[in-house]
Formats: sequence, C-alpha cells, structure tokens
Amino acid sequence: AIKMFLSPAAGSLKCYTCNNELSNKNCNTTKDCETSMHPSCIPTALPIFFSAVAQVINIITKECSASCESSLSNFTVGKRNISCCSTDLCNVSGAHSFRTSYGPVVLAVFTSLACLFLKGSL
Repeated sequence: AIKMFLSPAAGSLKCYTCNNELSNKNCNTTKDCETSMHPSCIPTALPIFFSAVAQVINIITKECSASCESSLSNFTVGKRNISCCSTDLCNVSGAHSFRTSYGPVVLAVFTSLACLFLKGSL
C-alpha cells in the first residue's frame, strides 16, 4: 500500500528535462510530470550569437509545464518556435525548434572582417 503512494500516478506525463545545455545529447533525463489539468512538455532553445567565432549556438532547456501557450519569438539571429506537446517524451528534439536567419550572421561576420582589415591597415 505504501508503494502505491510513492510511485507516480498512473497516466502521468513523462517529459525530458534539462536546463541550459549546449547539446541535445545532454537532455536525456526523464521526469514524471506532476498531475494537473493539462500537463505539457516544453522544448526551448535560446539562440546566442558569438561574434568572435561567428557562430550561433542554442542554449537548450526542456521541462514539464502545467500549461503552455505556443508562440514564435523573433531574435536578431533567428526565430524560436515554442511548441507544446502532451504525449510521453514528446519534447525529444527541442533544439530543432529554432531556425537561424543567416542574413544577420553574414552581416556580423562581414562587419568583423572589415573592422580587422581597417585596423590592420592603420
């Protein structure tokens, strides 16, 4: 009887969870979400541009949520599509929800190279 109280509720949602990871490979921890009216799994990837290496990386976070509202966030270097899902382990590929806009990246690289060229010729 005690074991029944310690185990997760039957039918509870299971999601992948991680916080501020650089690789989706590091987001393989699973969690039984607390029961609520409409539990959801949320994958998010925050785009960050490093001008020194001219590269966009994703900071990946995955979590359980009692509620979720889908949205599209615009960033200088890309767009992040936040989508909600409600089946077991459905947030497996959170990093794929981010789409890079290469125009600002190319502009940043060109500007960095132009600055280096001008600095070297002075």
